[in-house]
Amino acid sequence: MTEIEIGRAKRARRAYSFDDVAIVPSRRTRDPEEVSVAWQIDAYRFELPVIAAPMDSVMSPETAVAFGRYGGLGVLDLEGLWTRYDDPTPLLEEVAGLDGPEATRRMQEIYAAPIRAELITERLHQIREAGVTVAGSLSPQRTKEFAKAVVDAGVDMFVIRGTTVSAEHVSSQAEPLNLKEFIYELDVPVIVGGCATYQAALHLMRTGAAGVLVGFGGGAAHTTRTVLGVAVPMASAVADVAAARRDYLDESGGRYVHVIADGSIGRSGDVAKAIACGADAVMVGSPFARASDAPGRGFHWGAEAHHAELPRGQRVGFEPVGTLEEILFGPSRVADGTMNLIGALRRSMATTGYTDLKEFQRVEVVVE
Repeated sequence: MTEIEIGRAKRARRAYSFDDVAIVPSRRTRDPEEVSVAWQIDAYRFELPVIAAPMDSVMSPETAVAFGRYGGLGVLDLEGLWTRYDDPTPLLEEVAGLDGPEATRRMQEIYAAPIRAELITERLHQIREAGVTVAGSLSPQRTKEFAKAVVDAGVDMFVIRGTTVSAEHVSSQAEPLNLKEFIYELDVPVIVGGCATYQAALHLMRTGAAGVLVGFGGGAAHTTRTVLGVAVPMASAVADVAAARRDYLDESGGRYVHVIADGSIGRSGDVAKAIACGADAVMVGSPFARASDAPGRGFHWGAEAHHAELPRGQRVGFEPVGTLEEILFGPSRVADGTMNLIGALRRSMATTGYTDLKEFQRVEVVVE
């Protein structure tokens, strides 16, 4: 592993973003219609290797249901507006209409309302009644408080998602969440992250998680790099965590933990590159914020944007390009990779001669 000398006292290794790498065509090509983009985690099979990020700007109970019917997994933010207000529609409209430097302050006020356990139950029941896989997300700080309500509501998949999540959190202020004990006691599969290094991923895999989210500091709505100075280029991060998955498979005697790229995936080419670097699936936010039927009404933001003490995100405006269905399946009316994400992934796999996602992880890539 080559290291670069930054100065006499500091060395660092070179890391690569998705923009730095490219997929190499092979000697064989296939018909895109013969390519499978399905994947399975635990007992749940999905026709699309795409998870919609738990962000109020892209996921409501209605869009989670629609996304599930399209073949993906929609994750509802259980700390968002849908679990704080009986009807958050007027507040979503207000957030979309905010302007200037007051936007962050007003969002902090809106999200200061308490999370209500009965609304968690109601929203998850709404998704379950539609007959799709039910997934909800909590931050590590809120997991112990609301986990029982989430599991009792009948969630199929539990997501613990933060800017960075460690298997061991040290705190003198409160009893930390012991991920290994917590996951062991749950009856549902858990996806946890983010992380961006081999060692951190290996520790998360040892907790019993079914999937690990890779990434922090990236994404269109994040300013983590600017505020905290924390970021890891995603191509290197995914490849490192994929190596941890391989080694944990040997260590555990055959237990496979899924790697899910979560960050810096803004266009269809990024989806293909994430899987080429070793991801089993991707978690996507900003591309779906471009949907005309997205809850954010052309704006995109995450939980970091309204943090009460240290906001590390921003509300980003997008020009809608089509419906959620068109963004997933086309037909595309633009040539910039913002529409027909699944069609583009199929064509990328077909161009390189691979028929399924596990095979495609072996495709050759180059650094540009």
